[in-house]
Amino acid sequence: MSEQHDCSREPGDAVPHILRKWLSPFRFWFTAPSWEHLLVLVMGALLSPGKRTVTACLRITGRAEVSNFAAYHQLLNRARWNPRTLAARLLSIIVARLVPEGPVVIGMDDTIERRWGQRIAARGIYRDPVRSSHGHFVKASGLRWLSFMVLSPVPWAKCIKALPVLTILCPSERHDQKKGRKHKLLTDWARQGVLQLCRWLPGREIIFVGDSSFAVHTLAAALPDTATLITRLRLDASLFAPPDQRHEHTLGRPAQKGRPLPKLKTLLKDAKTEWQHRRIVLVRQANRQNP
Repeated sequence: MSEQHDCSREPGDAVPHILRKWLSPFRFWFTAPSWEHLLVLVMGALLSPGKRTVTACLRITGRAEVSNFAAYHQLLNRARWNPRTLAARLLSIIVARLVPEGPVVIGMDDTIERRWGQRIAARGIYRDPVRSSHGHFVKASGLRWLSFMVLSPVPWAKCIKALPVLTILCPSERHDQKKGRKHKLLTDWARQGVLQLCRWLPGREIIFVGDSSFAVHTLAAALPDTATLITRLRLDASLFAPPDQRHEHTLGRPAQKGRPLPKLKTLLKDAKTEWQHRRIVLVRQANRQNP
């Protein structure tokens, strides 16, 4: 006689005790049913060899034929839990374990989740950074996510890992127009994420690292005194001096920028450019014990 699949078992059955212990710091922000469903999805995400969808998580944990499969999907779109609160808790745990002292280095980057379908309302058409090149432009349809990751050496891995702590959905301009609201650029979402992380880590020195997409003065001007922004700047970027100070007889609207400055590629070729030498000391922390 073949053994039949038991669809009536509880969702938390066969969940390893070590997994419950690892996720116990987040137990307070979930109801009892949602917590059991979360454990199953996390276990399935760790075991799934391919795409980590809800269906794949149920299939790999032996729940492909479970009768209440919709409850697992509803955990991500209807259950009452606050992802921002969990992100703050996750950040505090990672910083306390891996970066107890010194500056906290946080990398930020956007990624495209390829999605199609009429029900994916926030999707847009973006440049595919993986398949595109300088001479070949490839478009991709999907959701644009902005991720903030703590860059820290992991002792048991002996290398620096990017540990995501906060992910923000950046809707397309077409979606915002349909909703009748002002469209936010990628740098606008980055400014909100940067300020949120600074509020979660009061008193800590934070260094944000990003690519040339975040090399804008509005983002740099929004940083508090305890934060630093490091980005790549194009050699042909247009640079301007600060605007002249206004006095009581100045007419017109306040100037946003001053006189134009020479481009960086011009300064590199100019023999009269005076350079200053700086020495940077890199401290290796990979051999530190006790994570």
